[in-house]
Amino acid sequence: MSNQELINKAIEIREQAYVPYSKFKVGAALLTKSGKIYTGCNIENAAYPVSLCAERVAIFKAISEGETEFIELAVVADTERPVPPCGSCRQVMSEFFDSKMNIHLTNLNDNTMTVRMEELLPFSFQKSDMEK
Repeated sequence: MSNQELINKAIEIREQAYVPYSKFKVGAALLTKSGKIYTGCNIENAAYPVSLCAERVAIFKAISEGETEFIELAVVADTERPVPPCGSCRQVMSEFFDSKMNIHLTNLNDNTMTVRMEELLPFSFQKSDMEK
């Protein structure tokens, strides 16, 4: 699968975003080692802290279906620059993604930046930090 095909899936799912408060639609598409794509869009709530970002929706959908090996992720929003994931998403991504995994950040103007997980969240808190 090409980067553009994955980005197109993120653009498509972005339209399903539930964003009555911010009006800020985000879409994400996650490619697994098995070849399946899991998509996610952001879902807001009047109580903002219980809202969920597109990236985490896609990751949690994949995990809930038994997928644990990921190849790449695309994230898209209507921003001036390629859309950066929030801190919470970066932490979740670091839990499940290999440090060398490519993450394609883009916008609706085809400005795309590809970064590795380790670049997106260097020196992240890891499950190994909890081991004595």
